[in-house]
Amino acid sequence: MPDPTSLRDSTQIVLPAGALEGLRADIEERFLVTVFEVEGYARIIGSPVVIKEVSDFLARHGVSLP
Repeated sequence: MPDPTSLRDSTQIVLPAGALEGLRADIEERFLVTVFEVEGYARIIGSPVVIKEVSDFLARHGVSLP
């Protein structure tokens, strides 16, 4: 049985909400993900393949990922 933590890490990105400033609309338009903000953090949720693509997109735009 897979570890739930590893599954969660492959299906979401959690960043400070300000890290997506100017990029959120592009992410929601280009990728099949859900983006929502809670307590100052932005959570991007999608399939593992899409999360990898979003991660690459963010890296290209200078957003460092945890």
